[in-house]
Amino acid sequence: MAKILVTGGLGFIGSNLVKELRRRGHDVWFCDLMHSSDPKSIRCDVSKYRQVERIFEAHDFDYVYHAAAEYGRWNGEEYYENLWLTNVVGTKNLIRIQEKKKFKMIFFSSAEVYGDYSGVMREDVPEKIHIHLLNDYAITKWVGEMMIKNSAMQFGTETIIVRPFNVYGPGEHYHPFRGFIPKFIYKALHDEPYTVYLGHKRTLEYIDDVCNALANIVDNFKAGEIYNLGGDEQYDIKYISDLILKTLGKDDSLVTYKEAEPFTTRVKTPDSSKAKKDLGFRITVKPEVGIPKTIEWFKTIYGVR
Repeated sequence: MAKILVTGGLGFIGSNLVKELRRRGHDVWFCDLMHSSDPKSIRCDVSKYRQVERIFEAHDFDYVYHAAAEYGRWNGEEYYENLWLTNVVGTKNLIRIQEKKKFKMIFFSSAEVYGDYSGVMREDVPEKIHIHLLNDYAITKWVGEMMIKNSAMQFGTETIIVRPFNVYGPGEHYHPFRGFIPKFIYKALHDEPYTVYLGHKRTLEYIDDVCNALANIVDNFKAGEIYNLGGDEQYDIKYISDLILKTLGKDDSLVTYKEAEPFTTRVKTPDSSKAKKDLGFRITVKPEVGIPKTIEWFKTIYGVR
């Protein structure tokens, strides 16, 4: 059994990861901006060094899953101060303490670090060719990766970097800066209009499959590794919209179709072979099963039937 801290433990991936790690018998604590009634929760803004330091003055952790982040491309443009403070200063704070305490860290980067690259997204691509990063969110995640690598060289810190792609499922509340799946579900449930961009394709990763792989890191920690967590099958975004509407028994009369979304990669093609080999990463829940499960969760949370 390991003693583990999950930063951003009330977030979508963080909250599900806490449950999975606890299910496996680990002693799991988490911190977040919000208060929680959980006895092993700690309120903390990772961008404030004193608040982070207090956690590690009271506890010694074997592993820290650093999931706390300001999420989303347009969120990062409109609230860039929060984005840079949390994603960059917050990560630097964790790294500084890691240099002293020597815990092993798992850093949540993003598929956004592949920017405008349209080929097969292997983990070493960003270091081999010039990539144009398309937004501040992507830039902050890349800065986080570079800080981690520099710390490993200078101080011998041990960190694994994970790059999730399009994770979805129960636990992801809607807000205007979220990804397309919670947006489509929320809008369709409430009979509100939304836009679908044609020709865009994404892999989809159900939250349980992702958390299973993330939790497996404790059993096979290889410092310095980078792992894509993306599926093999690509889905047209219109197909996902149609699947949501079909599940809800609705038509697409409120959907506006446009040809392309600006400043985003039309098709993302990840290579997740390393995560399959080292972390047992597998897609066991297809969208045809995962989307209805997610819709049922949305109906319960938002009281819509």
